[in-house]
Amino acid sequence: PFFLFFSFTTSTITLSIILISDRKMDQKDSFHSAETDPKYDCVLFDVDDTLYPFSSGLAVECRKNIEEYMHQKLGIEESKIEELCTQLYKIYGTTMAGLRAIGYDFDYDDFHSFVHGRLPYNRRLKPDPVLRSILLSLPLRKVIFTNSNEAHAAEVLKVLGLEGCFESIICFETLNPTYSSDKGDCKAGDLETTPITTPFDIMGYGSQPNAETVLPKTPILCKPSEAAFERALEIANINPKRTVFFDDSVRNIQSGKLIGLHTVLVGTSQRIKGADYALESIHNITEALPELWGVDGNSGKVLYPGKVAIEATVTA
Repeated sequence: PFFLFFSFTTSTITLSIILISDRKMDQKDSFHSAETDPKYDCVLFDVDDTLYPFSSGLAVECRKNIEEYMHQKLGIEESKIEELCTQLYKIYGTTMAGLRAIGYDFDYDDFHSFVHGRLPYNRRLKPDPVLRSILLSLPLRKVIFTNSNEAHAAEVLKVLGLEGCFESIICFETLNPTYSSDKGDCKAGDLETTPITTPFDIMGYGSQPNAETVLPKTPILCKPSEAAFERALEIANINPKRTVFFDDSVRNIQSGKLIGLHTVLVGTSQRIKGADYALESIHNITEALPELWGVDGNSGKVLYPGKVAIEATVTA
């Protein structure tokens, strides 16, 4: 409904039209259209190389620690480690998940402590007040989704100055809540691992793939597994159709797209299949996706569902 109020002067008639909109009105109402409904209600963020740039060097330090762990704790020959690391990451999403899949038995907490606990956070990262301001201004739910352990994610957010910017953190412990450190046995969803007496020759498989060879499954639930995404969304009660997902990994982005998320690849301006957007830096979020703030990207107009008053002047 609308009401007309007229006020007259000697030369001008001022016409004020007050439009009143109610969410309970019929969906066919021309004013309350789908365009006025917020398109998104949640934003999902990866942590490493997403909330901070790869150029920080923290990823290199992390890879170095993983390789040292493989040699010192698992007794893997140094000459094989670099290629093995790459192969496991490529197939299983994380080197840790791959190591468990092919038969290496180790304590998860010990692995995280060795790999992340020794990282030079304060030397590689610095507070990012610009990103903090952007995140705090974002009027949507904000959730972290990372393959790393909780302590690492918390430390990164602390050093970046992003504490309090996120509703919750979905991490290794969230997706893999039940495991016995003594036996190195982890249960994650419906994924099962086949007992292996000697490590599976993943290097041999990589050099001569055999269609008849069945790759061992990992007991660890992590990105880019679609099961990991589905579990994360279930835990956080997130609707993928109304959620934007930011990640630096092409595989993670493509998996996210497959389950219905709106996707943003971070770290490059080159958009790939599965990515709705590509940003060189997370700082470009305001220019690239103004709709996250309820702004129409085409017109630059803020969309206000609810009561709107429009005043027009007519010369008589």
